Amino acid sequence: MRLTALFMAAGLAAVSLTYTPISHANADQLIASVCDYVASDDKNRLRKKLKDTRIKLRSVYDGITCNGNSLLRTAMLSNAQDVGVFVAKQLPRKTLSAPEADGQTVLQWADSQGFAGSEIAAAITERTN
Repeated sequence: MRLTALFMAAGLAAVSLTYTPISHANADQLIASVCDYVASDDKNRLRKKLKDTRIKLRSVYDGITCNGNSLLRTAMLSNAQDVGVFVAKQLPRKTLSAPEADGQTVLQWADSQGFAGSEIAAAITERTN
């Protein structure tokens, strides 16, 4: 019993020493970096940034907008096919088929904007079917 309590105390101490909340400025900088990497079609730097910050794209996708657009829409507008396909493969089907802020899904928006034939739209279609 005492050994369990000792391990619990040691675990709590270790967690409290290693936990550092992300400040608002760091979050804004992270979002700006992610948007830049998406717009410039730099998949390697995007992956590295996500890995270094230990963030899963699926957990932050809904909270990131680049100039009012989601990451997938930004990738389509920037012709960032590699990053767009990467993002589509990281997201769950539910997210890919859910309406965004304007009420349209990414595929509906892509069709209305002339991006239905892009590699990104094909990757989204493949994941949602």
